[in-house]
Amino acid sequence: MNRISRELLKKLPKTDLHLHLDGSIRLSTLIELAKESCVELPSYTEEGLRSTVFKSNYSNLEQYLAGFVYTCSVMRNSEQLERIAYELALDNQLEGVRYIEVRFAPQLHSSEELNVIDVFKAVNRGLSKAKEEFNSKREIQQGAEPHFDYGIVACAMRYFNKDFSPFHRKFLQLHKYTAAHRIFGLASIEAVGAAVEARDIGLPVVGVDLAGPEKGFPPAHHREAYYLAHRNFLKKTVHAGEAYGPESIFQAITELNADRIGHGTSLFNIEAIQEPGLKNPEVYIENLAQFIADRRITIEVCLTSNLQTNPHLKDLRNHPMTKMLDHKLSIALCTDNRTVSNTTVTDEYFKAVKAFDLNLKDLKNLVVYGFKRSFFPGKYREKRAYVRNCMKYFEKIEEEYLCKEQSRS
Repeated sequence: MNRISRELLKKLPKTDLHLHLDGSIRLSTLIELAKESCVELPSYTEEGLRSTVFKSNYSNLEQYLAGFVYTCSVMRNSEQLERIAYELALDNQLEGVRYIEVRFAPQLHSSEELNVIDVFKAVNRGLSKAKEEFNSKREIQQGAEPHFDYGIVACAMRYFNKDFSPFHRKFLQLHKYTAAHRIFGLASIEAVGAAVEARDIGLPVVGVDLAGPEKGFPPAHHREAYYLAHRNFLKKTVHAGEAYGPESIFQAITELNADRIGHGTSLFNIEAIQEPGLKNPEVYIENLAQFIADRRITIEVCLTSNLQTNPHLKDLRNHPMTKMLDHKLSIALCTDNRTVSNTTVTDEYFKAVKAFDLNLKDLKNLVVYGFKRSFFPGKYREKRAYVRNCMKYFEKIEEEYLCKEQSRS
């Protein structure tokens, strides 16, 4: 019988590499900031918001994304962004998470008063404050525990309209006679360019992401933006295979040179293949999985979110993570959106342990993948030392747990 407990999982050092800032705001903070900013919410209680917007179950991806209208509406100035980022780091620290990569689309939060670089700076101030406070603890200073760290990932959008933000409204006006797919690609170039500038002035911007609807908005439209990121040594992740077939994952890797894949839920789903006339879909999928395994392209798996946006899965035991494990893929368990999915990193690990009957060795592999495949902001030798420290701490907690188990039996 698997006796890995929530208590153990909470103590273990963990990562969250797929963590949306605008999907992970505390509900109490959302309510408070909405009142201050005169933003209308469906409810002004946490229970009310859970029953109307941020539910346990959703009908589809569109319903899942509806809550972002409310969260983004209270992320319009530096103070709001700094506070939300600070609280997000605190919430992760409280459950043993030692490294996070916070992703957001800076253009969504920019305005005439707040440019894109200001957005990066505000989020970084919040994260940096939480990091300094945590790392000042005696046990961290003495080296008894690994320190907390973070990176920032800039999201480009596959699609947007004039209602997304003042930036997007103005951008569309300035490109009135440009084809839509070119406009989206140009906006991605702007997002990547801003990420490079933010990184070059000393902010821990470590990578770029491509988010938004997959169907009808292929990765190829953003090839130039990702090439710019590639040339400037930014790491690359792409939302792919969440709401489209395996081809989306293939294109993210071959068109955008993705280092990691966000979700990848459709990787082994032959029925999800959209490409007409594909002669041998089974071989195609097996070759794709082999390609991903060979190159250690990490899949950012978000179990709760995947179940919510893909109701046909019905049960986590139907999740493709089983096949991912069988194919020895590099997997990092992530939350996606702590608030929208009402989850934590500990929750995700506990669900994985139960659904896939993971043992301590499996658990250790997942944890180390998270640290090793992070876009860590420091130098490579610093990253190696950090990973060793985190895994040494993992082994310490593991040993204590095994001793307790022995004494019970």
